[in-house]
Amino acid sequence: LRAAGLNMALQEMAEPGETTLTGKTIVVTGTLQQFSRQEIEARIKTLGGKPTSTVSSNTDFLVVGENPGSKLDKARKLGVKTLTEHEFLALIKPH
Repeated sequence: LRAAGLNMALQEMAEPGETTLTGKTIVVTGTLQQFSRQEIEARIKTLGGKPTSTVSSNTDFLVVGENPGSKLDKARKLGVKTLTEHEFLALIKPH
C-alpha cells in the first residue's frame, strides 16, 4: 500500500471548534430527504450536538421531516424550537 502512495502516518484530528450545535440537544422526527437517521445523528455529533430520541424540556431543537408524528405535538407543547430539514441545513451550512 505504501508503494501505491498510501500515507501510512497517523494524522491527529483537530479538535472541533464551537459550532451552532455545540452543547445543543437535538431530536429528529419524520422522514428526511437528504439524510438517513444515522447520517443526521452523526452530523449532529460531529458538530458538537447531542442527538436524542425523546423530546423533553431539555431539547433545544426538533428537526422535522415528513410524517413527524407525536414528537412534533410534544415539542409544540413544550415550546421547543422546530426546524425543517432545509432550516437545519442552513443552520449548519458553514460546516
